Amino acid sequence: MPRSASIPLLILLLAAAPAAEPTRAPVLVELFTSEGCSSCPPADRLLAQLDSRAIVLEEHVDYWDHEGWKDPYSSHAYTERQASYGRIFNLSSVYTPQMVVDGAVEFNGTEGERAAQEIARAARNPKAAVHIARTPAGLHVEVADAPASATVLLALADEHGESQVRSGENSGRHLQHVAILRSLQKIGTVKRAGSFTRDLELPAGTAAQRAIVIVQESGPGRISGAALLPGTPRP
Repeated sequence: MPRSASIPLLILLLAAAPAAEPTRAPVLVELFTSEGCSSCPPADRLLAQLDSRAIVLEEHVDYWDHEGWKDPYSSHAYTERQASYGRIFNLSSVYTPQMVVDGAVEFNGTEGERAAQEIARAARNPKAAVHIARTPAGLHVEVADAPASATVLLALADEHGESQVRSGENSGRHLQHVAILRSLQKIGTVKRAGSFTRDLELPAGTAAQRAIVIVQESGPGRISGAALLPGTPRP
């Protein structure tokens, strides 16, 4: 069962911020979640609140799919990514909802106060300069001034999604999601203090998805750079 949620405190913290349109910090917040998990909807809502403050990714694992509801967004690849984090963090087992900030810390995904603190702390760390731009064929990616040698990853995520759950622990609930990870691929490497440039071709239809470039040290380890390019609204 999850620890006590701190979402109300997070709302107060965000309400105290300036009214101007916020700029996302180059901090990656990953939420491992599932529509089959009754503890996950509060964490999904928290991630939506964090969406304007950091770069977020909702990663739906597949080990809940045999509990009465098959999550339409689940993938075994995200279960494997979570398992890799579990080994790095020396966890006896993985769980949902689990939040990971910049690949450096993990905690229950409903802990709003902890999330706000960790995002603020991570934003003070040295980061690579990451730039993404759309091209007629796909994307142009640039990474410069990497603080450590790292892998460069490209994530494509649906801006929004929703489900009317018909069975399992969340039966009867209408669930909504943001930044739903749909693919994650390695596109290159960068050395410490080095740079990386690449033009990528993407399949048709991906322009509506968020493109997120992640600079991650091996392990998977610390995120030392990230940037987001919002999806283009469909005509």
